[in-house]
Amino acid sequence: HSHTHHHAHSIAAAAEPEELPLPSAEQNQEKHLTESSASEEPLVRAVLRELRVSSVTPNSVQLQWSVPKGSFDSFMLQYRDAQGQPQALPVDGRSRSVTVPGLSPSHRYRFHLYGLQGRKKTNHISTEAMTGTEEPEELPLPSEEQKHGKLQTQAPPSDAPPVQAVLGELRVSSVTPSSVQLQWNVPEGFFDSFMLQYRDAQGQPQAVPIDGGSHSVTVPGLSPSRRYRFHLYGLRGRKKTDRVSIDIITAEPEELPLPSEEPQQEKLETEHPTSVGPMVQAVLGELRVYSVTPNSVQLQWSVPKGSFDSFMLQYRDSQGQPQALPVDGTSRSVVVP
Repeated sequence: HSHTHHHAHSIAAAAEPEELPLPSAEQNQEKHLTESSASEEPLVRAVLRELRVSSVTPNSVQLQWSVPKGSFDSFMLQYRDAQGQPQALPVDGRSRSVTVPGLSPSHRYRFHLYGLQGRKKTNHISTEAMTGTEEPEELPLPSEEQKHGKLQTQAPPSDAPPVQAVLGELRVSSVTPSSVQLQWNVPEGFFDSFMLQYRDAQGQPQAVPIDGGSHSVTVPGLSPSRRYRFHLYGLRGRKKTDRVSIDIITAEPEELPLPSEEPQQEKLETEHPTSVGPMVQAVLGELRVYSVTPNSVQLQWSVPKGSFDSFMLQYRDSQGQPQALPVDGTSRSVVVP
């Protein structure tokens, strides 16, 4: 097995030039001189610095970078998956970090981050990262007693603070056929980061690293009408010091009834005789495509009137399966990976 794996890898490396055009600095410079008129000069000034790995799990990598000078409209992260297929992930121009999910354990990846101004790639930096090895029993989820015992033996008195950070209850804030949104609180102390672990529909363990400031996460790519058990760990440094769990069943598969405008209007009248006023006042403006890669799309929309509690994006994947992605009510854009 390992032999074929290496073989695939070397082929991928050889194919690099056509699929990921990664211009050298000189070419880049030349391109600017020929393409840029004086008015476009600021394009050259935005600078991307140091792409580094901030955390690694068996199937994800979190990357960080800085922009010491100027600003970019957006970024594009490119890499090859374990099968050697090129992947591209669009990133918002204000972001300085991205989590790349769906990777294979113990595999070396090379990531290329481009800074875009308009649709032009003006700057790029690269880094390599090795995903973690699959954990021995895949998900070592200690029982409460063991957990407390372990803390006492591992932690000398100087380590006391880690015990003080406490994870509150893990609850579901929304469920669709293919995603779950979870929320939690930290009633005492604080965590450097969180780690959500669960098994996918194939029984493979998945791990999602979460920033320490976040108290919610959306888990996409689930299967409908299926029971999942999620375990959220609070980390101090690299140590898992507390954990909460929850069992969730995803929603029934929706057959996506995509109604035409008129029936929808009627439905509102019949279902909400009294409260129909405010319901009709919130208006969704135009939905437009903001950026496209071979395997993702970024959409934007406006809300010219009123406000919505949340949004739901529905579409069918290439197998014709309905997919649904819940979006926060304050958001006006979403990346569909």
